[in-house]
Amino acid sequence: MAERLEEHDSRPFSKREGARREVFEERERPLPRPLPAVPYEVCEWVYGRKVQRNCHVAHRRNCYSVSHLAVGRTVDLRVTDATAGVFLAGERLATHPLFPSFARNRQSTHAGDPPEGKSYSDWDAGRIRRWADRVGPSCGEVVDRIFQRVDCEGQGLDAALAVLRLERRHARPRLEGARAMALASGPPSPRYRHLKPILETNQGLVPGTRADDGGPGEDEAGYVRGADSCGEA
Repeated sequence: MAERLEEHDSRPFSKREGARREVFEERERPLPRPLPAVPYEVCEWVYGRKVQRNCHVAHRRNCYSVSHLAVGRTVDLRVTDATAGVFLAGERLATHPLFPSFARNRQSTHAGDPPEGKSYSDWDAGRIRRWADRVGPSCGEVVDRIFQRVDCEGQGLDAALAVLRLERRHARPRLEGARAMALASGPPSPRYRHLKPILETNQGLVPGTRADDGGPGEDEAGYVRGADSCGEA
């Protein structure tokens, strides 16, 4: 077959000068561009992901870091079979090895991405769950549902802490009643915005609690004498 093809290409044209081989060498061979140095990769673009305060972007229930300078910005991800690249306005910010499809709640963090002198490891899901369990079973259930509804645990830290920090203004029994009511009649994953109106309208009160029970009680704060008890000698 190769011999016949060479004979066909070298045979002179019947109505013009030259042959197919000569036309190819003179006109067509210089036109094709060289193959790219890197093989083509099939990729998937994921648009509109927000960089969290912990300098990570969530994708498929895992998190990948970018520079802390991009916190709060909206970025795009270019995902291939092996890598996850993060882009801001068309400029690549970071590239990470892609976690396997079965991986959950893993984080890939480049050493230079978090700001120097500041740690983001003070709070994690385990510490938050332990706090919630100490408050009560309803609180533990609310926090568990928050983490179940996010792509990776890092995305649920702020929402879970917002629920727990309601303890600064309300006593634990009052909060347990509000959380139990939200779990029974509210959305699948109650958040701060669902609990706040319950507390403000005094719903879900349990026996032995008051609507104005925010802050420490007498036993917690101790007895403090007023100015009148300290007369001049």
